[in-house]
Amino acid sequence: MRTRRRARRLALEVLYEYDLAGHAALPTLARRLSEQEMETVAAEFARVLIGGIIDYQAKMDSIISRYAPEWPLDQMAIIDRNILRIAIYEFLIDGETPVKVAINEAVELAKTYGSDSAPRFVNGVLGTLADESENLKTEMQSDEPTDEDEEPSDSEIPEPLPQ
Repeated sequence: MRTRRRARRLALEVLYEYDLAGHAALPTLARRLSEQEMETVAAEFARVLIGGIIDYQAKMDSIISRYAPEWPLDQMAIIDRNILRIAIYEFLIDGETPVKVAINEAVELAKTYGSDSAPRFVNGVLGTLADESENLKTEMQSDEPTDEDEEPSDSEIPEPLPQ
């Protein structure tokens, strides 16, 4: 399996545990990395994804809420909202992943981890966001975290959404 795809899967698993059980994300990542062998570059990519998603979670959730109003975040499947966050982080914030690749990877995650309707839902939301990506990139970058926010401590990590 490709390195970045493995890292995305690991990030999704950690974010799921963070969202569902409220476990601190970075120690959860460290524990999972001790349980499974992963290339250093993949582990670092997973760490960057998780840290970035946590840093920008409130802004990304606001965007998801605007572009998927019929699915309130607290009613959306945990897997789906975290898949959306990963893709949004990759193509709107980090900018290292082309939009189409981020969407395709998100749809693949949804096929593997989500319900039967998850791939279509994820593709639809991300397709709409992709159409607005230039405006959304500007919005996301208008209030970037400061350097001190780059590595959030467990006390700085936002609380998972209620179930």
